[in-house]
Amino acid sequence: MRPEPRHKIDIRALTVWRWEGAITSFLMAAAGGVLLFLTIKFDWPYWISAIVWALIAIGTVWFVVIVPKWSWHRWRYEIREEEIDLQRGIIFRTRTIIPMVRVQHVDTNQGPIMRKFGLSTVTFSTAAGGHEIPALANETADQVRDRIAELARVSNEDV
Repeated sequence: MRPEPRHKIDIRALTVWRWEGAITSFLMAAAGGVLLFLTIKFDWPYWISAIVWALIAIGTVWFVVIVPKWSWHRWRYEIREEEIDLQRGIIFRTRTIIPMVRVQHVDTNQGPIMRKFGLSTVTFSTAAGGHEIPALANETADQVRDRIAELARVSNEDV
């Protein structure tokens, strides 16, 4: 059995994911507000709104507190000369090994929240689809991107 990948993603990922969870919760609350308005306007049973608001509260705790912490603890990666090893998952753990010879394209990207916290995501493509290593410090993401690109180029030259 292979050892776990050694590298964790940046601790600031927790803050970014919590902000993203808060935005999701805000949107759910806005939808709950519309439902409450419709409940009052059309004299619908109040228990429907009560259930929806309870689900919104549970969803807020889930997306702002629980998921970011568990995701951060589970996300690991390692770049080896022959492969990229990714491990992630909260309930179901996923372990993905991507051979360097399969990597076709590698990139970094960041949204506005990640940019605010100095984080980037490294994305890379194979014929089978896309993969990513989320929430790395910008400098680390650049190094990981360059390392994968270098190793993929060397692997493809060997083929």
